[in-house]
Amino acid sequence: MANTVDARGLSCPQPVLMTLNEIKAGAVDEILIVVDNEASRENVCRAAASKGWIVAEVGEESGDYRIRIKKGD
Repeated sequence: MANTVDARGLSCPQPVLMTLNEIKAGAVDEILIVVDNEASRENVCRAAASKGWIVAEVGEESGDYRIRIKKGD
């Protein structure tokens, strides 16, 4: 099961830092990040990819972006 990082209402760099902290914790192979603006969506995706994680899915629902990332091989 994926851990969830709820970063709605926060501006960068906070969503990125929260995502990187979850990646660093190393507890799971999949993380769901929820943000509420495009800049955070783009920055979280870029940060995850820089750490070797794969952006598996990005969806929008009611103004929120849901980003599902998976640990790379």
